[in-house]
Amino acid sequence: MPLEAVEARRLYRQVADQLRSLIDSGEYAVGSRLPTERELAEQLRVSRPTVREALIALEVEGRVRIRVGSGIYVIEPAAVVAPASATVIEGPFELLRAREFLESAIAEQAARVATKDDIARIDASLLAMENVEHPGEASMVHDRAFHVAIAGSLGNAVLVRVIGELFDQRHNPYFAKLAHYFESPGTWRTALDEHRAVRDAIAAHDPDAARDAMRDHLVRSQERFAQNFGAGGAAGLSAGGDRTGRYEAKPAKPKRASKTQAKSGSARRR
Repeated sequence: MPLEAVEARRLYRQVADQLRSLIDSGEYAVGSRLPTERELAEQLRVSRPTVREALIALEVEGRVRIRVGSGIYVIEPAAVVAPASATVIEGPFELLRAREFLESAIAEQAARVATKDDIARIDASLLAMENVEHPGEASMVHDRAFHVAIAGSLGNAVLVRVIGELFDQRHNPYFAKLAHYFESPGTWRTALDEHRAVRDAIAAHDPDAARDAMRDHLVRSQERFAQNFGAGGAAGLSAGGDRTGRYEAKPAKPKRASKTQAKSGSARRR
């Protein structure tokens, strides 16, 4: 038998697999509510963004339903079929952390080398962003153009392609599902102000300010996506492991709800 390549599963997939197994075994019955994100993160010893990515994956698969302000509920699956590319889909926070690292450095260098023509291209994308409705396809086109224009000022086609491809991952099913809950005209206006701060720092040829403004924008994007969408208090990224995900080990097993608890929880909601 030929050997197969060994690929480490992403941490959020490991969490999703554990929760799915508990659902399949009946530990969490259809109609019952899962523990809160905070409780799951504590039990599994992983960050809350990792738990959120796992829950979003399960919702895309049709295993749970997220009710904002209420919690995460197990539902009867119409067909238990995960997306074909589930093992290679990057989690939303994973993508945003990568962009935070790369684009902060790019903005810093852009402040050193950007020409008047480069600033004009950045300004054109900002103007388009100011006159478009969000959420919507057009707003994403102009948002992408802003980030690509900054990368383009470095004169490196590889960086332009990488930044464009990273941005395009917003269209993967997990990122799209998460954005559905938290993006609104209000968050768009806030993000637009953050974009202007990046533009102004680049135009002022202030590398430190440009780096910090881009990092601030992408960190705040993560925080917006980490707002609480279930019961159990406010969410948000804490410093350290939650923001970087570097210190997370293999997740522990969550405490199982007894079948009696699951049934009683289901009965109460009927």
